Amino acid sequence: MTHSALLDGVRVIDLSQYIPGPFATRQFADLGAEVIKIEPPGGDPMRRFMHRDPAQPSAVYRHLNRGKRIAELDLKSDSGRAALRALVEGADILLESYRPGVLARLGFDRKRLDALNPQLIHCALSGYGQTGPYAQRPGHDISYCALSSQAIASGTYERPVIGFPPIADHAAALQAAVAMLAALHARDKRQSGIFLDISLTESILAWQYLPLLADAGERATSLLDGGAAFYNLYACADGAFISLGAIETGFWRNFCNAVARPQWIDRHYESMPQRALIAEVAELIGSQPLGHWQQVLDQADCCFEILLDTSALGLHPQMQARQALTAAGPTYPGWIDHRPVELADDFEMIDSGEPPGWRRPG
Repeated sequence: MTHSALLDGVRVIDLSQYIPGPFATRQFADLGAEVIKIEPPGGDPMRRFMHRDPAQPSAVYRHLNRGKRIAELDLKSDSGRAALRALVEGADILLESYRPGVLARLGFDRKRLDALNPQLIHCALSGYGQTGPYAQRPGHDISYCALSSQAIASGTYERPVIGFPPIADHAAALQAAVAMLAALHARDKRQSGIFLDISLTESILAWQYLPLLADAGERATSLLDGGAAFYNLYACADGAFISLGAIETGFWRNFCNAVARPQWIDRHYESMPQRALIAEVAELIGSQPLGHWQQVLDQADCCFEILLDTSALGLHPQMQARQALTAAGPTYPGWIDHRPVELADDFEMIDSGEPPGWRRPG
């Protein structure tokens, strides 16, 4: 067991596709769990999504499924269902992302799952949840962000924007991962299985407490959504962008002094939205290229950062010091026992004809 294999001995069966479920179970694989991902004949569509080389799975698919063992099973066939039954019997967690009712039609309703494995944690990850008038409604990340008010609250004063990477997908993945870990902890005390009904819409809705509770529902009118001059994005003369996050008075003072505009200091908390002050700061920043502002602001202690292009991430000294990126993408977002988490290089395809007790060697 390595220093980061905190979930060693936990077995997860992943029946999900695309981003939310695979990202959730990837967290488990990164921390040492055995994750067996079951895909339909032909594989998860994510193998080819936003990818032009039919001969190789996409880099995104590899990233989402690193450390997993993957098999293709036809769950509409007797042999496929028999293999899944055997896997469920020996699993700690089953995660699936079907529309409500699909798993039951395949022969694995809650009663059947309980009979196969009374201590199974079953996580059903769906767009709108297992109940309610939207339960069977189709959707994608853009749909869930729209329904939860995330999309309408984000963007410029003129119009909302599409969140990227998909926000609800990742919010739900993290929500599912936390719930499954909590269920693992509780199962030891309850000595019974647990059913988790996780909604992508409700997962991103849970992040909307600021616009809901802080009276910040209108775009670009409040402190954190583009309504403040001290917390905003600005374009430089060469087309590059910088961010300023000088919420605290001291940081704002440092910024104003660094750019030789002490007259702005007392305007820190003018009434929102601060459109006049934003325009003045934008005019100043737009008068010089990025290199100038790096020299002026890098050491000013004012919460200044450059908007980095993805091609520059790997060269940033902070990313290098933390070993946060490899050629295969971002690594685990944290260290354990003062060291980076040890990660698998790739996924492993396994033969669906193997004995149903499929176990990772060792």
